[in-house]
Amino acid sequence: MSAQHHEHGHNHDGHETYVTHYSAKDYAIGFVLSLILTVIPFWLVMGNVLPPDTTRIVILAFAGVQVVVQMIYFLHLNSKSEDGWNMMATILTIVLLVIVLSGSIWVMYHMNANMMPAMGGASDTLHGPHDMQ
Repeated sequence: MSAQHHEHGHNHDGHETYVTHYSAKDYAIGFVLSLILTVIPFWLVMGNVLPPDTTRIVILAFAGVQVVVQMIYFLHLNSKSEDGWNMMATILTIVLLVIVLSGSIWVMYHMNANMMPAMGGASDTLHGPHDMQ
């Protein structure tokens, strides 16, 4: 018998699959980081540690980092898996995160500036407390 080489159509040349096995340690690290990234902004707000404008920016920064931590440790997105498509998903998520966070701040700022009644301004002299009944 001669040595024959059979090809079954299952040749995977150039299509190496990157498989990562995550351990309980990875999940524990993600959990601890998420906990820290939640407790610090809570403490900043409840302790009234920073001025309100600075607190808003710090909370948004912690929220952005929280999303990245969630994507890495729980969704397992990295640049090597799925032939780089996970990295594209990560970049898209970061772009959407920036749009949502900056849009939220913009909306909240303008709602506060345009819809809140003036505190101690000229409008208090026009309408007294008896007019609000």
